[in-house]
Amino acid sequence: MRILGVDPSIRRTGYGIIEAVDNRLLLVDCGTIRPPVKADMGQRLAVLYDDLSELIRATAPDEMAIEEAFYGVNVKSALVLGQARGAALLCAAHFGLPIGEYAPRKVKLATTGYGNATKEQVQAMVQTLLALAEPPEPLDASDALAIAICHQQQLKLETRLL
Repeated sequence: MRILGVDPSIRRTGYGIIEAVDNRLLLVDCGTIRPPVKADMGQRLAVLYDDLSELIRATAPDEMAIEEAFYGVNVKSALVLGQARGAALLCAAHFGLPIGEYAPRKVKLATTGYGNATKEQVQAMVQTLLALAEPPEPLDASDALAIAICHQQQLKLETRLL
């Protein structure tokens, strides 16, 4: 099972692809998508969609996991995040990928055992869970890997319950 995790943002969307082989999790790829800062919103969303499409074609994930929108004080930020999420969700739907959506707290709990973990704590646990020599960089990529790991754990749990 190959899972694409996405940490959506209009400035820097993190992605992480893991593969579950036997009882091990392997890193396939991770990084960020950075639309041009000076481009208008439509162009930035198009870059996000196009780059995710290329990534899906190149890595052939079986499923996608994405962070749910969080509701903060800044309504404008939440709306912009929603647009980035929408582009990523549309891309996954275009390729027929099943989608799992997870709250940030659930992702942190799944990877670190603590729902209020810092990004650095999540990064360190992702490094451990994937048996990496170095922590995955940048933090957006390690967050995306954590989302993919959370989804893999959820799928494993659902399989056991069936």
